Amino acid sequence: MSATGLEVFDRSLQATHIWLGEIGEVIGPDKQRCYHALRAVLQTLRDRLTTDQAAHLGAQLPLLVRGIYYEGYRPSIQPLTVRSLDEFIALVQKRIGDMPPMDAVDCTRAVFQVLDRHIAPGEMDDVKQALPQEIRRLFGAGADGQGTMQGSPAARREQAERGAGAQQRG
Repeated sequence: MSATGLEVFDRSLQATHIWLGEIGEVIGPDKQRCYHALRAVLQTLRDRLTTDQAAHLGAQLPLLVRGIYYEGYRPSIQPLTVRSLDEFIALVQKRIGDMPPMDAVDCTRAVFQVLDRHIAPGEMDDVKQALPQEIRRLFGAGADGQGTMQGSPAARREQAERGAGAQQRG
């Protein structure tokens, strides 16, 4: 029997719980914190994409997640010119807001992993290519050929910055 009375809502609710659970594997199981991480990262990513790119990604999200993604969207001022990892992470941290301390790098990495698992590979390739390399590295293995980053949030940020510097020199 349907929990909501509509199969489309049941599927979306189930998919959203799966996504939150997968985010929780990285940042901890508190669903409220996972929701805030998902919302902060998705909206920051959305604002960094062109309107067309944002719409293509949004079309692939579960219905409930799509609502979170589009909440407060102002396409007339997009895309934001976020060029560095530090800028991106600062925007994520600002959107996380007053939640108990949550590392924005861990939140971003967790949400990017979920997107990589659940969104069509071609669409994710387009999203990744729209991002600067140092942000792209947070997707982990296969995002930039460098593999996943290890260590503390500060160490991961430093690894991403070193990698971007090496690419600019090379």
